[in-house]
Amino acid sequence: MTTSTDPFTTLRPRLFGIAYRMLGVRADAEDVLQDAWLRWSRTDASTLQSAEAWLVTIVTRLSIDRLRAAKAEREAYVGWWLPEPLVELDAHTPESAAELAGELSVAFMYVLERLGPEERAAFLLRQVFDYDYPEIAAQLGKTEASCRQMVHRASERVQQARTRFEVPQAVHHQLLQRFMKAAQSGDRHAIEALLSEDAQLIGDGGGVVPSFPKPLVGPFRITNLYWAVFRRLGAQVVYRMALINGEPGLLRYVDGRIESAQAFVTDGERIVAIYAVRNPDKLAGIPAMLPL
Repeated sequence: MTTSTDPFTTLRPRLFGIAYRMLGVRADAEDVLQDAWLRWSRTDASTLQSAEAWLVTIVTRLSIDRLRAAKAEREAYVGWWLPEPLVELDAHTPESAAELAGELSVAFMYVLERLGPEERAAFLLRQVFDYDYPEIAAQLGKTEASCRQMVHRASERVQQARTRFEVPQAVHHQLLQRFMKAAQSGDRHAIEALLSEDAQLIGDGGGVVPSFPKPLVGPFRITNLYWAVFRRLGAQVVYRMALINGEPGLLRYVDGRIESAQAFVTDGERIVAIYAVRNPDKLAGIPAMLPL
């Protein structure tokens, strides 16, 4: 039986953070932690030099194996694959602690999909969780030189693929409040004014619900999408602010049922990118209509 001083319990937020960032699916991350706990429970901790090193190694390697197995499924996935969103994080949950350990945004997770499993692990362990190269080498069973090369290569690919802005969360929140009001009222001019000239929307319907086979690019096309939803459904559609993967985002409900979780990238003045998760399987953990 574990106690508050048990290393696994103490390290669980960090272990969840590694597994979720590797896999992008809450249930898969929890499965990895369950498997790791079973192995931990059969291990004599007194024989270990470092419980943290042992647990991080196990979780990382289990995550690599699971991600390798998932790669074929994701390659056959219909449309764009986005991570399962973590919504309305409570201050005492493993997810919120994982958020505090480093970046968790949907945009960041989307870029990580470009990396191979071991490359992704090396990058996360170094850039997000701040492990030294000797530790990463031991965790991955690689040489330090190999790990340095993987992290360097991954860092270059991530930097090339992402647009990053340092925007205070309060500014992000205020901008989304304005966008939510405009979308809720169907104000086309207000919606378009809040989108950058090269704004893009990426939707994940998973082949279960309609989505776009390519990113929707430009303020005019994105505005038309939100306006069409308003025109077609009117008062049936309700937006709610939420914390999505540690950043302000929007939940859209239709007739009280969750329809999408939308994460946003902003430069502080306009919206640069929208990531809309619509696959119902990825929204199952989000409650029915959240109160104002």
